[in-house]
Amino acid sequence: MGGKPVPQLVIFDCDGVLIDSEILSLKAWQDVLAPHGLIISQTYFVERFLGKSMASVVNSLKQDFDFDLDDSLNDTFHQRLQTIFEHELHPTPGITEVLKRLTVPYCLATSSSPQRTRHALETTGLASFFTDNRFTRYDVTRGKPAPDLFLHAARTMAVAPEHCLVIEDSPAGLQAADAARMHKLRYLGASHLPDSLAGPSDLVHWQQLQTRFADIF
Repeated sequence: MGGKPVPQLVIFDCDGVLIDSEILSLKAWQDVLAPHGLIISQTYFVERFLGKSMASVVNSLKQDFDFDLDDSLNDTFHQRLQTIFEHELHPTPGITEVLKRLTVPYCLATSSSPQRTRHALETTGLASFFTDNRFTRYDVTRGKPAPDLFLHAARTMAVAPEHCLVIEDSPAGLQAADAARMHKLRYLGASHLPDSLAGPSDLVHWQQLQTRFADIF
C-alpha cells in the first residue's frame, strides 16, 4: 500500500486473524465427520471451508461428498467446537498489543454467528476491544466473498471504503475486500496456514503491521 493514504479504519476478520481458531475448527470438523466416513484434510478445509459461512460449508459437503449435514450434526459440531475453544483457543500472537496501540478506529467483520463470535472473544480476552464495532454474517444478506459485510462495517463506522484496510486470512475474505474496493493484507500468522505460503506483502506476524503502518500506531 506504499504511496496510498493512511487507513482511516482497520477491519479485522476474526477467525484465523484475531484468534487462532481455524486449526481448532478443522479439528472439530474432523472429529464430527470421521465417524460418517468423511476425512477432511487441511488442504480441503482451507480451500472449501475457510472464511465461509455455515451455509456454504453445508453446500460444499453436499456437492463434494453427497453428504447432508442435518441440524443434529450441526449442533454436535458447535458443541465440539465450543469444548475445544474453552481448552485450546488463544489470540493470535501479538494482536492484543496491536489493538491497544492502534490510533485509528478498527472493527471486526466475520462470517461466524454472533453467538460463536461472542464466545470466542470472551474466551480469548478480546471482548473488551469489540463492543459496538463487531459485525457478523448475520448483519447482511450475502456473506463473503460478496462485499456486503465489509461495506456494512465501513458504513456503520462512517468511513469510505477506499480509506479502509481489511486484514484477512481466507481467499473468500480477500475477494470480498477486493469487491468492496478496499485495501487488504493477508495474515498468515495463525496455525492453519504455513509461513511458506507468505508473499512479500503478506503478514506473518503482527510486528510487520506496526512497521509498515507506523502512522496508525
